[in-house]
Amino acid sequence: MEQKDGEKVSMESSVSNGKVEEEPPPNLNARGTRRGSVFAAPYNPESDDEYEKIVHPKSDEQRQRLAEAVKHILLFRSLEPEQMGEVLDAMFEKKVVEGDHVIDQGADGDNFYVIESGYFDIIVNGNTVGKYENKGSFGELALMYNQPRAATIVATSTGSLWAMDRETFRRIVLKNAYNKRKMYENLIDNVPMLKTLDLYERMNVADALVTRSFEDGDVIIKQGDEADCMYFIEDGEVRVTVKNQEEFDEGKDPESKEVEVKRYTKGGYFGELALVTHKPRAATAYSVGKTKCAVLDVQAFERLLGPCMDIMKRNIDEYEEQLIQVFGDKASISDLR
Repeated sequence: MEQKDGEKVSMESSVSNGKVEEEPPPNLNARGTRRGSVFAAPYNPESDDEYEKIVHPKSDEQRQRLAEAVKHILLFRSLEPEQMGEVLDAMFEKKVVEGDHVIDQGADGDNFYVIESGYFDIIVNGNTVGKYENKGSFGELALMYNQPRAATIVATSTGSLWAMDRETFRRIVLKNAYNKRKMYENLIDNVPMLKTLDLYERMNVADALVTRSFEDGDVIIKQGDEADCMYFIEDGEVRVTVKNQEEFDEGKDPESKEVEVKRYTKGGYFGELALVTHKPRAATAYSVGKTKCAVLDVQAFERLLGPCMDIMKRNIDEYEEQLIQVFGDKASISDLR
């Protein structure tokens, strides 16, 4: 099975024949099998504006256990706190015993599952191809891609699962992913440097971005540190400061020699120059108020932004001219080249 950040990802999903049927959370029968398949219509995030939130009541102890079970699930990492609260509200607990079939190969996708405890076999065409042991999640692919379940999941011990129904999963997880991608695409479209990329290349950059939030005064990048990513501002403001390099190297009262050289607002980008030169950060960037940035790591940067390198190298020349105006001579900024 494919492994992501310590999580096993299932090999299943659900097919559409245009029928939609609302149903309560399904129960396992005495033999551990499900009732007949109910196929789902394709999900369109653009038409899903009004909905009724699903809330399954939980004790404080249950909610705490659920929060612990889902905190490392990759699918949820990009959700806002309010959306994460909806996830916790919408999930319901399911107990299993040895021999219970949680999902069956060929069935439609009804739920997404997160394992709190227990051991489970992954079976394809009668052969065991993998196992889950007290952690992981499965069932998302059927809900995302409208394909039948491609594997059977059988409990091999008593255990506890947390489940989310198909419609809620799509509304929260898929719509969030859709909105994030559209936002990233719009952000990229407004960056002049990336106009040299074709549509496919820009989509790949959008898919590689990850949102990071900062509070007022947070150091986003620090002069002298190794460069590991670049930033696109989703919301907020960033101020960039530089310390006179001679003073910085000698460690002389660095705070008093820090000079602001630039401010960036929504749609701006920064941090790319050190990735081009392969040298330490030449400036420090601070968050002004609450700020959100889309982050592109160095591996994705080098893989995806090759066509933009000439433009970024021209930016280095412009940046050097700014610093000469601030500090008066080129010697103080010789490490930028």
